[in-house]
Amino acid sequence: MRIGIDMMGGDFAPLETTLGAIQARKELDSRYTLVLIGNESEIRDILRQHEADESGFVFVNTTQVIGMADHPTKSFQQKTDSSIAVGFHLLKEKKIDAFASAGNTGAMMVGSMFAVKPVQGILRPAISSIVPKEDGGVGIILDVGINADCKPEVMQQFAILGSIFAEHVYHINNPKIGLMSIGEEDEKGNILTKESHQLIKATPNINFIGNVEGRDMFNNKADVIVCDGFTGNVMLKLAESFYSLIRKRGIHDDYFDRFDFENYGGTPVLGVNATVVIAHGISNAKAIKNMILLSKEVVEAGLSEKISRALSDTAVSEQLPK
Repeated sequence: MRIGIDMMGGDFAPLETTLGAIQARKELDSRYTLVLIGNESEIRDILRQHEADESGFVFVNTTQVIGMADHPTKSFQQKTDSSIAVGFHLLKEKKIDAFASAGNTGAMMVGSMFAVKPVQGILRPAISSIVPKEDGGVGIILDVGINADCKPEVMQQFAILGSIFAEHVYHINNPKIGLMSIGEEDEKGNILTKESHQLIKATPNINFIGNVEGRDMFNNKADVIVCDGFTGNVMLKLAESFYSLIRKRGIHDDYFDRFDFENYGGTPVLGVNATVVIAHGISNAKAIKNMILLSKEVVEAGLSEKISRALSDTAVSEQLPK
């Protein structure tokens, strides 16, 4: 397996991306090749400074960087020798099996949509976030930001994407799917929620338990929480703010320590034809290492193939919009 890494993406690149690659290399055996995409001389200098074995990596030199403030579409089109554009070219040509970056999220989504493209039948790819559960497990919430406005049919597909992701990457058996609303009753919620409820309820092969509320985010009522990207992003940022507040006040708690994004590495873009993983822009070496390890898990799970099969299933396709 060949995992491509955007070495120039993120606020602390290329130092932290290189240190993260070193850490990941130590945890992966020879079956896994790490392809470092970026300014080769800078990356090699950092490897030498930390006495890392350069022969453990494959290098693809690039001369441009898509910055965090760059316009996603324009920069992807114009900076063709950037680490992100080159990474997607390699992924499209199947020269790497996964591409992971802590760089410009918008540019990563442009590449996902126009280079590797959505799985046939997917209306909107989604990104998710891991939610630590009270019992020590994890849950998933999606979407968390790239689809602020959604139609019910898109929410229905989020339920399918989340169910497959939870089962095959996080090994949650028959994951319980909940729809975020303002009440548990079927008739509660806004127009989007009520129409989405009916569509998800009619979708076969998923374990839909009905509506959930904000207070259910961290308990075991649902393994996957479905919502539009606007709602999901607000909920995610609220959870992050509690974690930041707890750290500032010097409070240490085993449960709340699990809110640290570094532990999870990032999120795959769900619903595209290849493994694309996006990490937080402030990722340090630990987060980059976990981003790489998550990429490995997603490839080995065959997530894109399983999503494609699920959507082509006769029983499911009859429920989806034509």
